[in-house]
Amino acid sequence: MHSSPAELFANYVMPTYAPGLTLVRGAGVNVWDSAGKEYLDFTAGIAVCNTGHCHPAIRAALADQAGKLIHCSNLFYNELQPRLAQKISQLSLGGKVFFCNSGAEANECLIKLARKWGSATGRHEIITMKNSFHGRTLATMTATGQTKYQNGFAPLVPGFVYAEFNNLDSVRAAITPATVAVLCEAIQGEGGILPATPEFLTGLRELCTAKNLLLFFDEVQTGIGRTGQWFGYQHFGIRPDGISMAKALGSGFPIGAAAVTPELSNVFQPGNHASTFGGTPLASAVALATLETIEKENLLANANQMGARLMDGLRRLATTNPLITAVRGKGLMIGLELNAPAKPYEAKARENGLLCIATGEHVLRFVPPLVVNADQIDRALAILTQSLTP
Repeated sequence: MHSSPAELFANYVMPTYAPGLTLVRGAGVNVWDSAGKEYLDFTAGIAVCNTGHCHPAIRAALADQAGKLIHCSNLFYNELQPRLAQKISQLSLGGKVFFCNSGAEANECLIKLARKWGSATGRHEIITMKNSFHGRTLATMTATGQTKYQNGFAPLVPGFVYAEFNNLDSVRAAITPATVAVLCEAIQGEGGILPATPEFLTGLRELCTAKNLLLFFDEVQTGIGRTGQWFGYQHFGIRPDGISMAKALGSGFPIGAAAVTPELSNVFQPGNHASTFGGTPLASAVALATLETIEKENLLANANQMGARLMDGLRRLATTNPLITAVRGKGLMIGLELNAPAKPYEAKARENGLLCIATGEHVLRFVPPLVVNADQIDRALAILTQSLTP
């Protein structure tokens, strides 16, 4: 008799996660577990499956490219990587792109680029925000302004200082002669779906320009249409110097990228930075199909419309449910703050057929695929109404 996935996991996988279900199939916004039970998936692989599960265009791109060329290393050109770089550049900052495999690696790229850029003037320090999240490598974990992720991993990487999110005076006070850059999220995701204020981000841009500092945005969770724009910073009418992205870029196939302005495009030269798997033909094919699908199906507009429908429904629910203390977010990146621990309500929603994520101590996070429709939003609201009972 074969062991169950849970038994094999317990015996052979390092316990860095504690899964609750075995999922075996997905289609659009729906997934099914090993017992055949269907769920509305408002986790989307933690804001990854923006085109939905197993979108036909994504499946076709994977299958087609897998029959041509999967990997060739960056010692050679491949036909798709520069096309993908052009597309990302056109959608963002107009400069060049570095490819990698994850959000942490994309942020590492920005960190290294800032240090390289600042090395001529002896500057290396990067200001990040308290309550932020930037990854799990030693450098990005140190950049993350939450001690719970850092405990037990000392010594941390030097060169990071923390300021208060949405507090421009705090950032200004953190600047020293060693400061080279500021790294920020347009919406703090793991920190509890906390949007930046327009005043903070426009002020941050002005401050960085005045002090000759680079301004970077971590768009790993907010990017690729999640907030109703291609990238979260685009809601604020400002131009950062660089952005990181990953998660939804490959619709579930691992790929990350850092995009910068033309002014920073040639800071790295051969030998300064690299990634064996960065921008492989297969990853590039899937990412191109992802961006093309989002455009073709008008998923940015859908994210705005369905996000508004979900936010409105949650706010109506808040008027009658004493558990709810706040509703916040942009597009289809929405947080529901409770006056009680969120984990038990995540479990209740799952039992009732809705997958969502507890983030922070008291917040339920909803990041459904951008293909979600009105009926599915309304079903999710009905399940939440049923689940959010003390």
